[in-house]
Amino acid sequence: MTEEKQKQLGKTLWAIADQLRGAMDADDFRDYMLSFLFLRYLSDNYEAAAKKELGSDYPTQIDSSVSTPLQLWYESNLDDVPAFEKQMRRKVHYVIRPEHLWSAVANMARTQDAVLLNTLQKGFKYIETESFESTFQGLFSEIDLTSNKLGKGYTERNAKLCTIIQKIAEGLASFSTDVDTLGDAYEYLIGQFAAGSGKKAGEFYTPQQVSDVLSAIVTLDSQEPKTGIRPRLDSVMDFACGSGSLLMNVRRRMQKAGGTIGKIYGQEKNVTTYNLARMNMLLHGVKDTEFEIFHGDTLANEWDKLRELNPAKQPKFDAIVANPPFSLRWEPGEAMADDVRFKNHGLAPKSAADFAFLLHGFHFLKDEGVMAIILPHGVLFRGGAEERIRTKLLKDGHIDTVIGLPSNLFYSTGIPVCILVLKKCKKPDDVLFINAAEHFVKGKRQNQLTDEHIAKIIKTYQFREEEARYARRVDMAEIEKNDFNLNISRYISTAVGEAEIDLDDTHQALLDLEKAIAAAKDTHNRFLKELGLKLLP
Repeated sequence: MTEEKQKQLGKTLWAIADQLRGAMDADDFRDYMLSFLFLRYLSDNYEAAAKKELGSDYPTQIDSSVSTPLQLWYESNLDDVPAFEKQMRRKVHYVIRPEHLWSAVANMARTQDAVLLNTLQKGFKYIETESFESTFQGLFSEIDLTSNKLGKGYTERNAKLCTIIQKIAEGLASFSTDVDTLGDAYEYLIGQFAAGSGKKAGEFYTPQQVSDVLSAIVTLDSQEPKTGIRPRLDSVMDFACGSGSLLMNVRRRMQKAGGTIGKIYGQEKNVTTYNLARMNMLLHGVKDTEFEIFHGDTLANEWDKLRELNPAKQPKFDAIVANPPFSLRWEPGEAMADDVRFKNHGLAPKSAADFAFLLHGFHFLKDEGVMAIILPHGVLFRGGAEERIRTKLLKDGHIDTVIGLPSNLFYSTGIPVCILVLKKCKKPDDVLFINAAEHFVKGKRQNQLTDEHIAKIIKTYQFREEEARYARRVDMAEIEKNDFNLNISRYISTAVGEAEIDLDDTHQALLDLEKAIAAAKDTHNRFLKELGLKLLP
């Protein structure tokens, strides 16, 4: 499917969402809409694989007693079902029972079947606990089919579900539903829901244009970016992954360049967005064995995998991307000062956890890895504990690039932000500053980076190019003279100098003007004289 048709599918689904979402709370409706899209993907993928696996045994015709060909095969081959499902787990990594397939559910919605709600409950529970080899417990935890928000009683809730599912099924009917199509439609809808949710959008969505910059940076060779994209990343991590859009962008960029990723890792504290991220992975064809998303607090380091004390076993990542919450208040206990993530640099202040997030990610970065993190501008110049952390990172040669972005790019805040690029082992002994703050297109609600703006940032980083009023390489001696303050305006002037005036040229220009005026006056007076009118003095 072309990119235009993929976008059209997203717009069609959003139009349906616009019609229906007034029926319930906006966040609740988002979760229902995305969950049903996810079920559609799993079902289509499973049915296509089943048809290929069964070959000529796959039923070509069905009667009114069943909803799908697969249901007919199941009922006709009960003894063969266990072996078939074992084979499907091996090939597509999951199983869906025929009665839980989207086509069966959509048919129940079309006929206003009274047991639709119960069937969905059983289907969601089966997918969470039995479909996959690895458990996806709680995947649909935000979908409460017994909630009064859906209706006062079973009958009303069932009827509302029938309406929602029928509309979605009609919207999807005329579109191809391959992996990329539904995955892109899912991300399009997340972006649209984010646009309408204001500050809450920051919890789960990084604007695509900013995501493009980060993903490009971490996929380039860490030591020699000018050589291009690395052929393989063994591991990629986002410790505040939201709905997983940043991680998906890294994967897309690697795939487009013919590269590969070993495994994708993410962490997310909010349970709703944690589930969105897991669905996002599967919807883009990432097998359950190819990613791991953990639900837990990053700053408290609740993930056992990251708490491994043996350095030889501790996970390290080739690429780390992150868009953590800006200037989050946190409460580091006394023990945090000795935490391996922070003890060499110090604790971030309680008023702003920005450097705590940065140090968490940096601790798990491989020596040859790259980390790109979005942070508020305050981290560049604030004093106190943040100044000490910033100074230590600079003296140790870990801050590679500082990129200033325009204001009002995010749905959740209008403040300008920056991207810090960090490396444990970097070749240049200077810091590259890129001032992209004035390079944008003004939008109705958010400012936009065009493809040209994005390409310019990436090219400047990749080739470490300098350009007046835009980019400059600054050596450590100058940064030290500025007390390790990284405020971009200290190193790149955006002021437009006044043009020098050449007095001789200006004098001659005035003489020429006077001659031209005199000539024009003479001509005008000739016309006046011919007309018998009063001449100009």
